[in-house]
Amino acid sequence: RSIGLIDEDRSNPRTEFSDAEIAELADDVLQRGILQPLVVHPADTQGRHLLHFGAKRLRAALRAGLSRVPVVVRDAPANAYDQVAENQKRHGLTPVDLARFIKGRVDAGESNAEIARRLSMNLTTVAHHRSLLDLPPALDQTLKTGRCTSPRTLHELSQLHEVAPEQVQALVDGEAAITRAAVAELKADSAAHEAKSKAARQADALARAHAACDRLERALARIDGPPPYKIALPELVALRIRVEDITRNWLWGSDRQTPSTDAR
Repeated sequence: RSIGLIDEDRSNPRTEFSDAEIAELADDVLQRGILQPLVVHPADTQGRHLLHFGAKRLRAALRAGLSRVPVVVRDAPANAYDQVAENQKRHGLTPVDLARFIKGRVDAGESNAEIARRLSMNLTTVAHHRSLLDLPPALDQTLKTGRCTSPRTLHELSQLHEVAPEQVQALVDGEAAITRAAVAELKADSAAHEAKSKAARQADALARAHAACDRLERALARIDGPPPYKIALPELVALRIRVEDITRNWLWGSDRQTPSTDAR
């Protein structure tokens, strides 16, 4: 069939093609021709056909300068999931292409569970792929350059970027491999830093709570006159006991709770 009458399917999940692979296939086409027919279906009554399977072969044939290619004509349009399966069997879709496909199915009203079932994936993998379309710029560039293409690793890095952007940026800018082990180490370092910061914030809050109680007692002393003055209000005594209990529990590690905002 005339190659000029065949149009690529714009809904084809594969959108990224390696120029080197197309060139290599074009050289093979020049020597051997198209060994496996393209699959198409009629697009109109004027003889145009829409491609089902074989976008890479079509592009290689065009580069090789072929005017005609062998085809198999089907009556109905291609099934989107069949196109994904065909691509995955041959060379595999890029993570971004698969992510775009999943988003398209979600936009069409399908649930993550349905998509996972039809792609033979688990729900977590589907979610990881979807997150690739919302990566921070630094991680998006890491994906595009191929430095890290693991959806799971990039998903974890994206979550970590929300709490430790500088550490994530340092990993991205460095020369070390971006692996799950590297991300796990980064997460552990971030957690340790956060725990240390939290302990410092707790200690500072407790110190301010004690100081507030002291100031309140001195204020009451001025109201009641110089010592010996009347016993402090029961509410103040209860507050002092509460702050001391929180401090004791925090120091002993038996109750690591953040001090109440009432102790101001």
